[in-house]
Amino acid sequence: MNTHRLFAFAFVATLLASCGGGGDDNCTNCTPKSANLQGSVSGLLGYRLALQNGTTPLKVSLNGAAGNGNGVLFGTSPFNTAYNITVATQPTNPSQTCVVANGSGNTGNADVTNIAVNCTTNSPRFLYVTNRGAGNVSGFTLNPGTGLLTAIAGSPFATGSNPVAIAVDPTGSFVYVVNQLSGNISAFTIDRMTGALVPVAGSPYGTPANPSSVAIDPSGSFVFVTSSTAGSVSTYSITSGTGALVAVSGSQFATGPSPSAVIVDPLAEFAYVANQSNGTFAALSIDPTGLLSSAMGSPFPAGANPKALALDPTDHFLYIVNNNANTISAIGGLPVSSTATVAPIMGSPYATGSIPTAVAVGPVTNILYVANQGSNNVSAFKIASSGGTLSQLAASPFAAGSQPSAVAIDPTGIFAYVANSGDSSISAYTIDPQSGALTALAASPFATGLLPSAIAISN
Repeated sequence: MNTHRLFAFAFVATLLASCGGGGDDNCTNCTPKSANLQGSVSGLLGYRLALQNGTTPLKVSLNGAAGNGNGVLFGTSPFNTAYNITVATQPTNPSQTCVVANGSGNTGNADVTNIAVNCTTNSPRFLYVTNRGAGNVSGFTLNPGTGLLTAIAGSPFATGSNPVAIAVDPTGSFVYVVNQLSGNISAFTIDRMTGALVPVAGSPYGTPANPSSVAIDPSGSFVFVTSSTAGSVSTYSITSGTGALVAVSGSQFATGPSPSAVIVDPLAEFAYVANQSNGTFAALSIDPTGLLSSAMGSPFPAGANPKALALDPTDHFLYIVNNNANTISAIGGLPVSSTATVAPIMGSPYATGSIPTAVAVGPVTNILYVANQGSNNVSAFKIASSGGTLSQLAASPFAAGSQPSAVAIDPTGIFAYVANSGDSSISAYTIDPQSGALTALAASPFATGLLPSAIAISN
């Protein structure tokens, strides 16, 4: 064998040895050794859907409606090996159940292309309303077919003094109520059969003075509570299984004067807080332990007396109800990053009714609803999918009861509920799936306790 042929043989041997196949970034024109595991995702609306192959997490990001489609690459697996793709974590915001079809088999020596992940939104089961004038919570069974409310046996359930805010954890297991005058949080376990509330051992839990709002992160790990007197937000970790709260050391974080509302983004990366006294909102990064830190440029301008907050389903736009200005500020540039420009979007602020107090966004119709306490109605706006601008529905506003103080949309986007503090009732509506228009149920309104102030719906 001559020298040239020896060199050629050595070169080919080296090339073959370096070719690792599928997924080897250092190899070109090589025979793959791994199969792509791919297929379709449908029905996804929630966030934080996590898949696994056996017990190995798959590094695919499936969040919101943008996660739907065909040809989705879930991961890879070596040729001639078994694979078993299942759901590791179900999506939340809204709460959904996803199932995997054609998720198991053997790769053979080709790509797998028929895996299908199908998601459905969990039906609402219970609705809870804080009654700040009575120091309790009214509980209702929610009929997912008709939207009708039926009082739960044993309702109302005692809380502390002046309960002003309420939140249900993503699993539908626990309820947390902020008691403003008592300066604490009442924690309850939800009886999954009846909806009755049972106090958690150790409840209530102390907070800084005059707690004003509450939010739970989508993973169900932390509770965030604002204090209007301290101008801060505090973090509490949720004890798995029991729902007991433990204050996170060093978590009381300054926000701005008189914070009135807090929400957490669907990926649990940021908390947003409305500061009433100086017309701003704070954007706070959340670390894995629940500790907070100011995002770049925070706080940002809002409007006069910002009272309530909502995010659109894509998590790109923040909507702030300005109580004294009768407007909604629409903020773009989210999530906050070094490359983002956080600022009002075109057309902002938008006029609402008199004394807007609460806001909610339908997860399906992408309609924003505002409860107007001064004009006894609900304004409704279509959110533009591309730029987040608002356009008021032709039939808006919709009549409510006296002094509506809260609005909530059920997870399936079929029903809307408005708490009327002036006549101690809840107005219930069906939502037109095309236009987002509200139609009052024939049996509406439903009686609550004195001065209802906040609503939470459990799956």
